[in-house]
Amino acid sequence: MRVQLKTLAVVVALGFTASTVAVTAAEAQTRHKVWVCKSTKSDRNKGTVIGGLTGGTLGAVVAGHGAKTEGAVLGGVVGAVAGNQIAKKNSKKKNCHYEYRYY
Repeated sequence: MRVQLKTLAVVVALGFTASTVAVTAAEAQTRHKVWVCKSTKSDRNKGTVIGGLTGGTLGAVVAGHGAKTEGAVLGGVVGAVAGNQIAKKNSKKKNCHYEYRYY
C-alpha cells in the first residue's frame, strides 16, 4: 500500500512538472510590434450601398403620386453617390495602429 502511494505521488508530481514545462514552452514565443492598417475599400462599398438604399427609400416616399418608381431610382442614385463620397472622405483618415503578434 505504501509503495503504491509513493508511486502515485511521483506520477502526480511528474504530471505537474510536465504540464508546467509544456506551458512554459508554449509561452516562449517572441513578441513583435507590427504596424497594421485596415483596408478602407470595403467601407466605401458599404457607404455606397447604405446611401443607395436610404436614398431610394426616401425618394420613393417624397416622390409625387404616380412617380414613386422614378423617385426611388433617382433617390437611389443620388444616395449612392453621396454615400460613396462621404465614406471616401472618412476613409482618407488612416486607420492604422500597432498590434503585438507572436511568432
